[in-house]
Amino acid sequence: MTEPALVELRGVSKRFGPTIAVDGVDLEVRAGAVHALVGENGAGKSTLGKVLAGVYQPDAGALLVGGHAVTLRTPRQALAHGITAIAQELSLVPARTVLDNVFLGIESARGGLLDRAEQRRRYDALVEETGLDVAGDATVGSLPIGTQQQVEILRALARKARVVVLDEPTARLSAAESEQLHAIVRSIAARGTAIVFISHFLDEVLETCDEITILRDGRLIRSGPAAAETAASLIQGMVGRSLEATFPEQRPVPTDAPEVLRVEGLTRRGLFRDVDLVVRVGEIVAVAGLIGAGRSEVARAIFGAGDADSGRIAVAGAEIPPGSVPRMIAAGVAMIPESRKDQGLLLQRSLRENVSLPHLRRLSRLGFVRGRPERITVAAEADRVDVRRGSDELPVSALSGGNQQKLLFARSLMGGPKVLLADEPTRGVDVAAKRSIYDILVQLAGEGMGILMISSELEEVLGLAHRILVMRDGQIVAEFDQADATEHAIMLAAFGATDDGSTGH
Repeated sequence: MTEPALVELRGVSKRFGPTIAVDGVDLEVRAGAVHALVGENGAGKSTLGKVLAGVYQPDAGALLVGGHAVTLRTPRQALAHGITAIAQELSLVPARTVLDNVFLGIESARGGLLDRAEQRRRYDALVEETGLDVAGDATVGSLPIGTQQQVEILRALARKARVVVLDEPTARLSAAESEQLHAIVRSIAARGTAIVFISHFLDEVLETCDEITILRDGRLIRSGPAAAETAASLIQGMVGRSLEATFPEQRPVPTDAPEVLRVEGLTRRGLFRDVDLVVRVGEIVAVAGLIGAGRSEVARAIFGAGDADSGRIAVAGAEIPPGSVPRMIAAGVAMIPESRKDQGLLLQRSLRENVSLPHLRRLSRLGFVRGRPERITVAAEADRVDVRRGSDELPVSALSGGNQQKLLFARSLMGGPKVLLADEPTRGVDVAAKRSIYDILVQLAGEGMGILMISSELEEVLGLAHRILVMRDGQIVAEFDQADATEHAIMLAAFGATDDGSTGH
């Protein structure tokens, strides 16, 4: 017998100004089920999750809990009805203990004073019930991000949540942490809790979820059992077409193509040492390796955003002293940083301001920005990389993740660079936005730009790079041409292992 819906949306719509984020969507979330919401960035997944959690109120339609229509004006009201959300950016108090965070706002008290013994008893009972064994006395800020997510889940369950919305829960996790979270999600669902699982990782959706709802442009495409879907069918539903080839066709790089970037002996004590690399005109060189191998630190040092103790950098044959971002931009180097939110964008400023910011000197006269040339140039670069937006005056926070990422490309291209350093260029974007970014990278290489790309996705490395460098412990330890690179060989080099499983140094 099918479980009844714990929560139901009927004809729900949500608008932000002229933008319709959710358009007449029906959704049923059942007890004991892991229900995925999938779609391109901007399809309405997160908006729908926030409607369920009381963060947003729908402009039309009805929300039913246990078969009864309710109005949720705040997350607190949603929690009172057994619904809570855990966002990608966690909302814990880093300086307090796990136990303090779990019971924040629902502490045990006796005579107006905190009853720590009773709170400890409640915590021990919660851990035993859920199987999430996190040390209650540990300071949250000292825990890995995967363990912090478990604390968020414990906090939700301590409040008797019957519906938990997980928004991109594995976006910041390692592969091992993601596997652990999947097991936790299945365990929680088995206890009767409903999980709304928002993710752009289709493999984990198919492996972890019972039901899947596909959204496109804010509209419901279909809902049904996960067993009836494949990655290809989900993509077709999400984008309205199949993506026949994941990676675009590349142009080969002539062996005598001139060098556009040369790095020799780049060293930063404790982070990386003796890094030598070359990127030629029209070439995509990927740097692979494990997290902590020093890849991002090398890219930031090349760009001048991170320090180097020694080493030489030459751009198109001209040596550039390291350590200055303006000097590198002037020499023709641009960078897509690893985190668009922390290192790349001013989310509350407009699209126009974000794109033009590094280039204001050439857009100004007598110390004043020339408005019309700025607007024309920004619009041209945003159109070039297909940033979908209503207005260039919108705050960047109003754009989907994929369009925010493409905005970084628009800003980089505005300077007419010879070299692009792209650090995790597709992190946090959906499958269709990934393909669009792949097209941009291959097109730029085809136009003669040299690209140094850092990626943790081996499929991406193998599909895009002409050459692959592998870093381990701050050094480049292997190099492969596209023709002889394999996932197995790259991973052996990254781990310092041999084919018989032993490790070397």
